[in-house]
Amino acid sequence: MNAKKKTVTRLSSDYMEKYDAHKGRQKRKKQRLMRRLVLFSIVALIAVGFMITYHVDQRALKAEKEEQYEQLQNKMANLEKKETDLQEEIQLLQNEEYVLEIARTNYFFSKEGELIFKLPDEEPSY
Repeated sequence: MNAKKKTVTRLSSDYMEKYDAHKGRQKRKKQRLMRRLVLFSIVALIAVGFMITYHVDQRALKAEKEEQYEQLQNKMANLEKKETDLQEEIQLLQNEEYVLEIARTNYFFSKEGELIFKLPDEEPSY
């Protein structure tokens, strides 16, 4: 009994033609909807991809700028330290005693009656 196929003959009537037309319209609507959804999904994925790459580029740029900022901060700290050292040296150079002491040590100027002996910097060989 299961082996028998039941066949139903199709009647041609106005109702069946309208029904077939209705089913065809629904099928085309569904196909258009699917095409629109696929197209929208593709556009959305492309937009998300561009946003992700832009974000990654911006993060890399930010990291580079932060590193550059740290280097400039270190350079500025070194320059400020150098400035304070130079200010101190200016203050010391205004003192005549200090200038005379530098002249005596670096340029071998002597006071009256003073003898200067230059000793070799190298170690003796014995």
